[in-house]
Amino acid sequence: MGVEGEQIGVISAAKALEMAYDQGLDLVEVSGKAKPPVCRIMNYDKYRYELKKKQQEAKKKQTVIETKEIKFRPKTETHDLNFKIKKIKKFLSQKNKVKVTMRFRGREIIYAQSVGMDAIKRIADTLREDCIILQEPKMEGRQLVMFVGPTK
Repeated sequence: MGVEGEQIGVISAAKALEMAYDQGLDLVEVSGKAKPPVCRIMNYDKYRYELKKKQQEAKKKQTVIETKEIKFRPKTETHDLNFKIKKIKKFLSQKNKVKVTMRFRGREIIYAQSVGMDAIKRIADTLREDCIILQEPKMEGRQLVMFVGPTK
């Protein structure tokens, strides 16, 4: 192919190289597996530059969703709980997912199904209008875990 994309036809490699050299451009192989191989006369540096710019634009437009984590304990006081709930709402407004974790240490584990579940349900009820609960609270080892995500 020529500079403007017009088809030149089947010519020898030496002739194609000479045509590219005369125009001050490069001979680039587009499809080497075709019979005969398809080549194009172009400015290869400009082509690479434009390709890089397109990739940067695509990368700029994509959004990355992070997963933030907020940790609680079963004996977390109301004021601290409200403060952490505000933090969760802030993360959700930034379109991040949030992993809400309630950790039980030592003998606190016996309160997991009573005190722990009540506390995490209270947090879920507070957040219900601001988010979607992706995973209901469930025990994972010594911690109670719940995932929430932003509303669309």
